[in-house]
Amino acid sequence: MSDSIEKVKCLIIGSGPAGYTAAIYAARANMFPVLYQGSQPGGQLTTTNEVENFPGYPEGITGPEMMMELQKQAERFGTDIRDGWITKVDFSGEVHKVWVNNEKEIHCDTVIVSTGASAKYLGLDSEQKYLKLGGGVSACAVCDGFFYRNQEVVIVGAGDSACEEAHYLSKLCKKVTMLVRRDEFRASKIMEARVRKTPNIEILFNTETEEVLGDGQVVTGVKVKNNATGENQIIPATGFFVAIGHKPNTDIFKEYLELDETGYIINVPGSSKTNIEGVFVSGDAADHVYRQAVTAAGTGCMAALDAERYLAAKETEVEV
Repeated sequence: MSDSIEKVKCLIIGSGPAGYTAAIYAARANMFPVLYQGSQPGGQLTTTNEVENFPGYPEGITGPEMMMELQKQAERFGTDIRDGWITKVDFSGEVHKVWVNNEKEIHCDTVIVSTGASAKYLGLDSEQKYLKLGGGVSACAVCDGFFYRNQEVVIVGAGDSACEEAHYLSKLCKKVTMLVRRDEFRASKIMEARVRKTPNIEILFNTETEEVLGDGQVVTGVKVKNNATGENQIIPATGFFVAIGHKPNTDIFKEYLELDETGYIINVPGSSKTNIEGVFVSGDAADHVYRQAVTAAGTGCMAALDAERYLAAKETEVEV
């Protein structure tokens, strides 16, 4: 082995709630974890202004603050937290090889993948502006719907997730306007029927977002266009929700790890194990259902415990 190759007992890829929780457990188990933060240190929660549904924060906390506290807790137990991201992996042999920033090579006894998933957005300048400001743009109704109680909101999307989030928002908000780009839903019939039967959900078909309007701080409305008639309309709203899907950050693993048709890593049911021994997954890289900080943290714990048991079993084999 070259002197330039680093040997690591437990490598954690990603720094959201899953990665940091895995690091806390792995460090306490004397696995000496090394964690690479990736291109978005702290993960998706760094774009969330207020977190009120994570246990232990009765007054709420901002996403960035929570991630800083999780990082400090992981460092307190000895996790080696580093800048940089994994650009290539090779899981073909008993030693798991990864490359950092296309340069540094690391050989790992265990790997915990906590790379998360990225919400898809429309890509409008106005959308990104208010997303960064935390002023009314969100890709998670369950996370942020609470802040729009008794208000009017707009949601974009036509699939099952969009219908589910629209229905969730309808229980909190005075009115939900649902924008569907085509003349029909992509959702299952049962989800479509649920939305259609909800009295405070208005569905606008053949409708696309042209601009998210605001006062420079918060969202005040949405400018839309009917792509069949060319007619423009301004919809008053204080919240703009985007539900057009998520993309798991798993492209570099597709040659080795089993993925579903969307790209989520398939884990062994009831565990964090993947199809490669010694490689484990936690958080939104494998979760297309819940996508919550608390569930991600739980699977981070699972991954560290599974990795610890894997290493213990390997050590027992060597002794025998």
